[in-house]
Amino acid sequence: MAESNPNSSSKPQRLCLRPRRESDAEALFPTMSHSDSMRYWSRAPFTSVADLRKDFASTESPTCTWKIWAITKLDSDTAIGFVAASSKRRGVSEIGYLIAREELGKGYGREAVGLLISQLFGQGQRRVFADVDPDNRGSIKLLETSGFKLEGRLRAEWETHIGIRDSLIYGLLADKPTVAQ
Repeated sequence: MAESNPNSSSKPQRLCLRPRRESDAEALFPTMSHSDSMRYWSRAPFTSVADLRKDFASTESPTCTWKIWAITKLDSDTAIGFVAASSKRRGVSEIGYLIAREELGKGYGREAVGLLISQLFGQGQRRVFADVDPDNRGSIKLLETSGFKLEGRLRAEWETHIGIRDSLIYGLLADKPTVAQ
């Protein structure tokens, strides 16, 4: 049985998750074309809305292993980011996320990741993990304040547009949830 969530708060929910659509590319292009925002991704920034739309469309394919949800404010359908999950094996999912540059620092990332993790644990996942660049301090802080624990470092794991990069693996177990929403 899951322990109670010591980090949960009585804050009202500000966000909702809906399936990400190809048309969300317009709202997210300013972030996904920015070199600072895409620095720690495994690919370079997008150079056109058309390319980003094509990328978003490819993740709507039945063969895509990732399920992706747009993050929206309760009073708007405009995407301010997205969260994603991929089942790696029975009971284990990897997550990823992106928040629009203009929405950073407002707690939306932590809230959206909390919604996603609650959904995954509610579906019976026993472990959720994230793969993060060691220099991505913002993402590391989000994971740690959401209860994730550093599980290990994979040396020279990714070859990216900024070179060969290590990867930190952060994990959260369903029987030890500390996700704050």
